[in-house]
Amino acid sequence: MAVPPKVSKELLDMLNDAIAREISVSVSYMWQHVQMTGIQGFAVKDEIKKIAIVEMKHAEDIAERLVYLGGKPTTKPSPITVGETLRDMLEINTGLEVEAIELYRKIIDKAKDEGDIVTAQLFRKILADEEEHHDTFSGLLE
Repeated sequence: MAVPPKVSKELLDMLNDAIAREISVSVSYMWQHVQMTGIQGFAVKDEIKKIAIVEMKHAEDIAERLVYLGGKPTTKPSPITVGETLRDMLEINTGLEVEAIELYRKIIDKAKDEGDIVTAQLFRKILADEEEHHDTFSGLLE
C-alpha cells in the first residue's frame, strides 16, 4: 500500500485556499451564465458555463488530493463576485483567473520543494486550464 508523502500544514492550507477559490469561481461563473441576456450575453454564456464546470472539477480533484494527503477539504467558498454587466463579469473573471494563476504557481513551487511531485503535476494541469480561461476572458474583453 502506498504511503502519502508527508507535506506541511502550509501546503495543505494552500490546497484548501485553492478549493475555496474553485468553489467560488464555479458559483460566480454559473450565476453569470444564467443571468446573461442580450446578443452579447448569448455569444459568451455557453463558454462561461463550460468554464464553470471545469472549475468545479478542479475543486473535486484538489479535494481528492488533499484528503489523500491527510487534510480535510473546506466547504466554504472564497467571496463570490458576479458583476452586473457583461463587461463587469469579464473583468471580474479575468482578475479571478490571474489570482488563480499566481496561487497555483506558488503551490507548484511549494509542492516541488516538499518533494510532492504528484501535487505539483496536478497543479501544472490545472494551471494550464486557468491560463486558457484567462486567455478566453481577456480575449472576450477585447
